[in-house]
Amino acid sequence: MTIAMVCMAVISAMEGGKALVVKPVLDEIFINKNNTWWGVNPLYILPILVVGIFIVQGAFRYASGYLMSYIGHKVVMDIRNLLYKHLQSLSLKFYKSNPTGTLMSRMTNDVFLVQYSVSNLLGEIIKEALVIVVLLGVLFYRDWKMALISILILPAAIVFLAKLGGKLRTLSKRGQERMADMNDILQETITGVRIVKAFNMEDRETERFAGRNTNYFKVMMRGVKYDLMASPLMEVVGSIGVAIIIFFGGMKVYNGVMTTGDFFSFLTALLLLYSPVRRLSSINNRVQQAMGAGERVYELLEEEPDITDAPDAVSTKPFNSEIRFRNVCFQYDSEPVLEDIDLEVPRGRMVAIVGLSGAGKSTLVDLIPRFYDVDQGAIEFDGVDIRRLTMSSLRAQIGIVSQDIFLFNDTVANNIAYGKPRASEDEIISAANAAYAHQFIMEMPENYSTVIQERGTRLSVGQRQRIAIARALLKDPPILILDEATSSLDSESEMMVQQALQNLMRDRTTFVIAHRLSTILNAHQIIVLDNGRITESGTHQELLAKGGIYSRLYKTQFFQGNEETTPIRN
Repeated sequence: MTIAMVCMAVISAMEGGKALVVKPVLDEIFINKNNTWWGVNPLYILPILVVGIFIVQGAFRYASGYLMSYIGHKVVMDIRNLLYKHLQSLSLKFYKSNPTGTLMSRMTNDVFLVQYSVSNLLGEIIKEALVIVVLLGVLFYRDWKMALISILILPAAIVFLAKLGGKLRTLSKRGQERMADMNDILQETITGVRIVKAFNMEDRETERFAGRNTNYFKVMMRGVKYDLMASPLMEVVGSIGVAIIIFFGGMKVYNGVMTTGDFFSFLTALLLLYSPVRRLSSINNRVQQAMGAGERVYELLEEEPDITDAPDAVSTKPFNSEIRFRNVCFQYDSEPVLEDIDLEVPRGRMVAIVGLSGAGKSTLVDLIPRFYDVDQGAIEFDGVDIRRLTMSSLRAQIGIVSQDIFLFNDTVANNIAYGKPRASEDEIISAANAAYAHQFIMEMPENYSTVIQERGTRLSVGQRQRIAIARALLKDPPILILDEATSSLDSESEMMVQQALQNLMRDRTTFVIAHRLSTILNAHQIIVLDNGRITESGTHQELLAKGGIYSRLYKTQFFQGNEETTPIRN
């Protein structure tokens, strides 16, 4: 930055030199016809001087432009990295209330406007400000009284430009919000393209996107209206200043108080002055727009994570004894989801969680890795409240396989090794074998080096599940969460996934959310959630004998012919 500012100072000095050189050209050559400077005809010196000024100015303009672009791109790279890191620290609750498209818009469009501001506009502001200072110096050097007269009308214009800038900042922020609305629809329709096409809703989605696009267009055109006011205003102000100087300066030349060279040198400096002032007003408009985007970026950076490590958090020791829920209560906003949950799960036990949709099953298991924090009560690992443990050490002991499998747009090997990036090839293959995935992986074009497309859309549901199971096997966690891991499979795929799950669950403490009750017949303990409370608990036979909710659910599925499914075994 210091070097860039030195370069800009040189550029500004050269701009002042253009105005100063006018006087000797007029007075010495054209009027006094002086034919010698230091024994040399000035006609030989001045052309070289003029070309030299432009060469020096061009060289330093290039240097300052490059340096300011470097600074701008580097600063924004740091901001983007900081923003991404901050997003990773925010909890699931934040992501539930903020659409993906909106967050992507802040990471791309908003940060781009900030980048443009820092890379291009900051350098322009410094350069034009220095040029203005130098040219004002020339004006006061030539005639301080006329200099004061020529700039008296600037304050009124500056006040107007400041108000204009405030409106542009507000409109820029609103425009970025409308852009985020478009990104929301774009992200939704691309992700859900199968549903859009299945329901013949292409026209409706096109109309919905066009509506959001029109809203963005209207906001941006309002911004254009205010933006375009600045330049004509400064031109009018400049013309008034020039007109006044022509009158007063002309009178001085006419009365012999000022030489022709002095007058035209002053007038040249004044004309050169209004050009950077006009550009500065235009730059101010761009800056205000960038600040509107910057506010949105920093609003996101200032979002406080609601789940963090406690100041005295410690790393957990390897899980050894039990997981215990003590009077746990949890709610989303003001809506109770779980109430008075008391549950003790010894090491190596399999606990199945069943209940109707919306009973709180997924929320219950999401509390274990601290995706959310309990509102009341506590969850304990070996007698220690998990809020006193570091999240990294806690989550290192937990593996999750869910119904909605997420695979990255990366190789099969890297997807399996996601929880253990430095795993050897033998370890990856061993995990794939245990998950019954090795065979179909070897049939892929590049085996383990085959790149899986986004979300693994080219794989069947069963294949995606087995890669996810291999991922969990390689991580080798002592605690396992299975969230309806087999609910979307056909019979053949489910049989292979069940076999893979049996390998995965061996000697682990397992929480299973099951849609098909016939898969959990051998669970050590089955708990039934109803309206956020544990209403029943026991083995399969004990719950059948009670004739409660579990019994009714099981009999309903039995009569629907779902009993052929292989049970998950511990």
